[in-house]
Amino acid sequence: MSDEKKIPAEKKEVEKTENKKISDEKVEKKDDEKKVENKKISRARGARRPRKERAEKEFEESIVKVRRVTRVTKGGRQMRLDISVIIGDGKGRVGFGMGKSTEVIGGIRKAVAAAKKKLINLPIKNGTIAHPVVGKFKASTVLLFPAPEGRGLIAGGAVRKILELAGVKNVLSKGHGSRNKINVAKAVLAGILELKK
Repeated sequence: MSDEKKIPAEKKEVEKTENKKISDEKVEKKDDEKKVENKKISRARGARRPRKERAEKEFEESIVKVRRVTRVTKGGRQMRLDISVIIGDGKGRVGFGMGKSTEVIGGIRKAVAAAKKKLINLPIKNGTIAHPVVGKFKASTVLLFPAPEGRGLIAGGAVRKILELAGVKNVLSKGHGSRNKINVAKAVLAGILELKK
């Protein structure tokens, strides 16, 4: 009797283990199917789009000065940014512009647009300027002299930025009077306008 009772109990255990295996396999299959579906969905949703090739910029930009300007009104203080930018293509064209905005990016965009409207051609001969020139704007005076090849740009601040972006390789410069960056930049541009081709 005891042997007969044992046999069905063993059979029940075997059946239980088989049923567990079958149910586990079904669960695994369902999990695999879900993973495949999720992958399909993720590929469809999060698929990377091919990057758009950025158009090469016609002009390089350089920020000369960023000023915080606060205006006091009836409602309180209004803070804006006044941004000065120089643009150049490295082939003799250069421009200077100013833009005001509450954000830096907006101010730069406006300044670049203003600079594009005021482009100046700088005649370059053998990587330097053709002859000595004096540029004046208000209290700032800038002297520019041609330099032999290999001398480099002997200039600083706004003068250097303008000449680099214009594509000049060798120049000697000296500033007199006001060292205000905006005035110096405008003095350099005034000097460039006096250059003969």
